[in-house]
Amino acid sequence: MQRNVRFCLVLGFLVGLVAFRTPVLQAQEFDVVLEGGRAMDPETGLDAVRNVGIRDGKIAKIAAAPLSGKRAISAKDLVVAPGFIDLHQHGQDLANQRVKAMDGVTTALEMEIGKPDVAVFLKAQEGHSIIHYGTTASFLAARVLAFGSKIPDDQILPASGPATNLAASPQQIEQMKDRLRHELAAGALGVGMGIQYAPGSTRLEVIDMFRLAAERHLPVYTHMRSFGQQEPGSAIEAVSEVIGAAAISGAPLHIVHINSTCLSQSLECLAMVAGARARGLDVTTEAYPYVAGMTVITSALFNPGWRERLGIDFSALQMSDTGERLTKERFEELHAGKDPRWVLMFVNKPEMVDAVITNPLVMIASDGDKGHPRNAGTFSRILAHYVREEGTLTLMDALRKMSLMPAEMLERSTPAARQKGRLQEGADADIVVFDPRTISDRSTYQHAMEPSTGVQYLLVGGTVLIDQGKMRESVFPGQAILGK
Repeated sequence: MQRNVRFCLVLGFLVGLVAFRTPVLQAQEFDVVLEGGRAMDPETGLDAVRNVGIRDGKIAKIAAAPLSGKRAISAKDLVVAPGFIDLHQHGQDLANQRVKAMDGVTTALEMEIGKPDVAVFLKAQEGHSIIHYGTTASFLAARVLAFGSKIPDDQILPASGPATNLAASPQQIEQMKDRLRHELAAGALGVGMGIQYAPGSTRLEVIDMFRLAAERHLPVYTHMRSFGQQEPGSAIEAVSEVIGAAAISGAPLHIVHINSTCLSQSLECLAMVAGARARGLDVTTEAYPYVAGMTVITSALFNPGWRERLGIDFSALQMSDTGERLTKERFEELHAGKDPRWVLMFVNKPEMVDAVITNPLVMIASDGDKGHPRNAGTFSRILAHYVREEGTLTLMDALRKMSLMPAEMLERSTPAARQKGRLQEGADADIVVFDPRTISDRSTYQHAMEPSTGVQYLLVGGTVLIDQGKMRESVFPGQAILGK
């Protein structure tokens, strides 16, 4: 009897010890825990106070119950959301990546134009990036190569000349296609097609490039052929051209910065996108929340007739580095020069930008590089202006436009995107934690690289990159996003 009692006591002690130790063991299973934040997931609609446990670069647990780990971060009164995905980011160096991160961006991709050499770009970024990176294959670089020249690896746009303005021969078109196939095999995420920067491209050449993308079921990201209301060559005609190429080829189509291409006809262009989608075509688009565009002063966009097409004069152009407003003489000097300097183009109206940004079809992308406030402030501006100040977007809708919608677009290029743009168990731990009461853009046309404020924490692949509002140094968690 005593032996049985002793055995039961020992057994009870052991059971109690296991029960006592189990939470302690569980306490060590997460690398980072975000405690008590307003967890928001635009795919499932989750909007509740939750604790988020992160392990091995993934979101391992989302729970109302307490979680413990190696580090606990209080997210009380903060929003915990999927990191923002920028599909249209030209500047890829560390200075640009830092302001993107302070703006809540965890993935920034060069999709509109594409890098001239995919392998060179990916190798240069490896181990030196704080956020995730990737690129499309550059149609412009392939075209310039077919004409016997080359775009330098540190640039993306060719100067106006024969390689941009002349029609390509059938042999040159085949050379372009061979080059693009090579770049897709190197990990490109689709074809980046800046048609307006190669006005010599025929309609058939454009269709051929779409057909090439369709061979691998990859999308075409396109800066359309033209802008403005003047016919022929209006924005309506340009939208028709690329929607037609998508319909003929079967390639998914993404129209970049529809607000700065379609301008006063933006709502009609969006209606065309909606119509194409309603009839089964895979067409998407994006916009940024600023009235000015920016491009390279030497590019073919400024071929004769640009003022008539845009309805602006030389004074609407401003050099991004000096603030100089241009005259006819100064423009002609810079356009004919060899220096590919950035120029701001004040071409849009606030009411049109606002109408485009709030359209349900439109995702957010910055078109970012040094010289324009959209580089550093796009995503925080959406949250500060459209959500908090104007109330024209709900917070969930804004998050959807900045995380889930671009992730879903990216799924056409890589299965890895299915784990991004979501705050869900099993998703990548690319997470932004921000104060919805204070998040704000600070960049201006005079001070374009001023970082945004309000992002308290940013995790990239589970690594804390921004800690209590400050960037950690010598931490490079960014990884390449590669095409399928």
